[in-house]
Amino acid sequence: MREPSVHQLRLLLAVAEELHFKRAAARMFISQPALSQQIRALEERLGIGLVERGGGGARLTTAGAAVVEEARSVVAAMERLLRVSDAQADAVRGELCVGSLGAEAAMPHARAVLAHLRDHHPHLRVEVRNLNFVEQFDALANGEVDAAFLRGPLPPGLQSVRLASEPRVVCLPADDPLAGETTLTLAQLADRTVVDMPRDVPRLWWDHLTVNPRPDGTPVRFGPVVRDTEAMVLAVLQARAITFLPAAARQLYPRPGLVYVDAPELGESESYLAWLPAHRDVLAVRALREAARATAQDREQRP
Repeated sequence: MREPSVHQLRLLLAVAEELHFKRAAARMFISQPALSQQIRALEERLGIGLVERGGGGARLTTAGAAVVEEARSVVAAMERLLRVSDAQADAVRGELCVGSLGAEAAMPHARAVLAHLRDHHPHLRVEVRNLNFVEQFDALANGEVDAAFLRGPLPPGLQSVRLASEPRVVCLPADDPLAGETTLTLAQLADRTVVDMPRDVPRLWWDHLTVNPRPDGTPVRFGPVVRDTEAMVLAVLQARAITFLPAAARQLYPRPGLVYVDAPELGESESYLAWLPAHRDVLAVRALREAARATAQDREQRP
């Protein structure tokens, strides 16, 4: 006995539901003679009669009714198989390099994006590359990374999805007289030296983050130049300067001798996934963008 085709089983189901060859043929977009021929071929393959014909109508035999039940399961299973195969055919493959400013990729929102990407595109190989303050924007511009987890404000020319927002805090040496305060104002910090960035870092970005100049017009007094967050907190530990960081630094960069104090005037620190407009429709970047938007939407909908 030869196995029936899934197409033949679909035709049988159409006949079983219509109980009329002409209507079943029209439903399946084939001629009535072709339908009759396929049903006879199916009966020959199975070695049993399935349908009794008469007066244009049709009636399932006892064997036919039993076969129809199994045919439904086979056709449904085939449809599931095709959906899975279609999804796999559409799955993004290849490699994606995602930059991370310091510990940004360790933040819950970034981990959620990468987990969503991994779940929906298991064949995509993702590399996360750590970037320092100088590299963060250049790596995107020169194509070293396809996209990057960054902190705002972002320079013009980048597209982005906002992922999260959190308060900013002051990072002080533990022996600073202000370290015992619950909150600090910019006026209280007016005489403190602030960690600086290399010349290659966009000045507008760092001036914004250090509130330079201060609201009263006073310029910030900058001190040691650092290229990454580890060097930044080391400079503070050495009592050479203070700095401002996202509140998550309390968990990401805890160090003996460091204190983090709330400073509401600093405002919020915003996290982004950013990419070049020219790369937005690259399949891997598109998949990452969709993951970022999906996870951001999930967070917004939570009570």
